[in-house]
Amino acid sequence: MSAGLPGRNTFVLACACVLTFSAAAARAEAITVTDATGHTVRLEQPAQRIISLAPHLTELLFAAGAGDKVIGTVEFSDWPPAARALPQVGSFTNVDIEAVAALEPDLVVIWSTSQRGNQRERLAALGIPVWVNDNRRVDDIADTLEILGQLAGSANAAHAAAQDFRARLQALRQRYAHAAKIRVFYQVWHQPLMTINDHDLIGAVIKLCGGENVFGTLGQLAPLISVEAVLATRPEVIIASGMDASRPEWLEDWRRWPEIPAVAANNLFFIPPDIIQRHSPRLIDGATLLCEKLDEARSRRH
Repeated sequence: MSAGLPGRNTFVLACACVLTFSAAAARAEAITVTDATGHTVRLEQPAQRIISLAPHLTELLFAAGAGDKVIGTVEFSDWPPAARALPQVGSFTNVDIEAVAALEPDLVVIWSTSQRGNQRERLAALGIPVWVNDNRRVDDIADTLEILGQLAGSANAAHAAAQDFRARLQALRQRYAHAAKIRVFYQVWHQPLMTINDHDLIGAVIKLCGGENVFGTLGQLAPLISVEAVLATRPEVIIASGMDASRPEWLEDWRRWPEIPAVAANNLFFIPPDIIQRHSPRLIDGATLLCEKLDEARSRRH
């Protein structure tokens, strides 16, 4: 009998070691990050069921290698195409909290601009971890990719995507670091007439390409302006976005004022909103196109 005890004790000790190691490994996998609002988000393990409450966050999750973990989105989450098949829980400004809870997510990601109706607080009250995003700089997109990869356990794919974004961004910076300045009016919409200031991500892209945003110093992020204000700034380039992939008809309305340098030089350009107004990896495609349009306008200078 006594001869069997060492083996039995060894077995018990081994089991205890395995359990201790497993517990330590589980603790090691715990993830802690700080979001845009300063809140700490802690997950005991990478999220497996994620809901995105903004179209650009849906794109970021897929780009970060976490597309297979996204179980719900909001209206206009249409890229990549696989996102269109996912259940929707409202729009990015009007979320159905009950629909979110019914999908039993272990993480919800939110855009700070769309937080209405105390979304964070209501979700937190249900015990759902929430991470809030607020990309203010072009570089933030790459950082966000890596954070989402960390939260979703897809760090390798996220890092690769972030590095690709950074490389393309750096190439644009180097190419346009000494580009001749050119005055740009970016038109978000026509009724009401709306633009952006230099604190908006589009304003940062304009600056990246060597452009000077004629309304960059206004206080509001997306200020309403008048036709008279546009005429007074005499932009050399007018860029419109609109709502879809089609060039908006109202861009041509500026031809009524041939005294505007942009009109005189035929520098009325369109950039699809999805690649310039969403804070997603595709912003680098929009930035590349915007830079090319400004180069085209420079070539027409007398």
